[in-house]
Amino acid sequence: MERTSGRRLSHQHVGGIAALYLAAAYLATMPYFLLVLDYQHAVDPAAKLALLVTHQGSLYAFNLLAYVVFGLVLTVLVLALHDRLTGETPAMARVVAGWGIIWSCLLIASGTASNMGMEYVVRLHVTDTAGAAAAWQTIESMVNGMGGAGGEALGGSWVLLVSLAGLSSRHLPRALNWLGLATGIVGLASNIPSLRESAAVFGLLQIVWFVWLGIVLLRTQQGESWAHHGGAAAQHRPA
Repeated sequence: MERTSGRRLSHQHVGGIAALYLAAAYLATMPYFLLVLDYQHAVDPAAKLALLVTHQGSLYAFNLLAYVVFGLVLTVLVLALHDRLTGETPAMARVVAGWGIIWSCLLIASGTASNMGMEYVVRLHVTDTAGAAAAWQTIESMVNGMGGAGGEALGGSWVLLVSLAGLSSRHLPRALNWLGLATGIVGLASNIPSLRESAAVFGLLQIVWFVWLGIVLLRTQQGESWAHHGGAAAQHRPA
C-alpha cells in the first residue's frame, strides 16, 4: 500500500513540474512569435519566406520548445492527471487522457513538420524563390491545422474535460476547475472564424491554469487523503 502511494506521489510531483514547464514554454515563446518574429503581420507569401530565411535558426529552436517538447511534456501531465482523476469517474478520466494524448501528438507533428518544411523551402529559395513561397503556403496550411492555428478545438476541449472531471471527482480545487471551464470555452470559441483572435486569450488563461495546476500537483503530500487528491481508487486496490 505504501509503495502504491509513493508511486502516486511521484507521479503527481512530476506532473506538477510538467505543468509549470508548459506555462514557462508559453511565456518564453509568445513574445518571440508575436513581437520579435511578428509573423502574424506577414500576409504576403514572399514576406513569410523572407522571415523564414532570416530567422531560421531561432524559429527552429522555438518550434521545438513550443510544439515538440511541449507535446512530449504534455503527455507527462496528461498521465499524471489520469492518475489523479481516476476514481469515481474512471470513464471520464480515460476520455480526458485520450484527448490529451491526441492533442500532444498533433502538437509534436506540427512542430516537426514546420521545422522540416522550413529547411526544405529555405534550401529551395536559393534556386526558386517563387516555388519556395508556394511550397511554404501548402506546408503552413498543414502545420496550422495540426497546431491549432485554425482554432483550439483539442486544447480547449481537453482543458474543459479536465475541469469537468475535476468538478465531478473533487480531486482538483473547485476554483481551478471553474477557471479551466472558462479557459476551455474561450479555446473552443476560437474555432469560430469571427472569434479566431480569442485564441490569444486562451493562451493567456492557460498559462495561469497551468501554473495553478502545477502548484496543486506539487503540493500533494504523501500523508494526504486520496479521497480529496485523486487516490480514492488506490484505497480499493490490494497492497
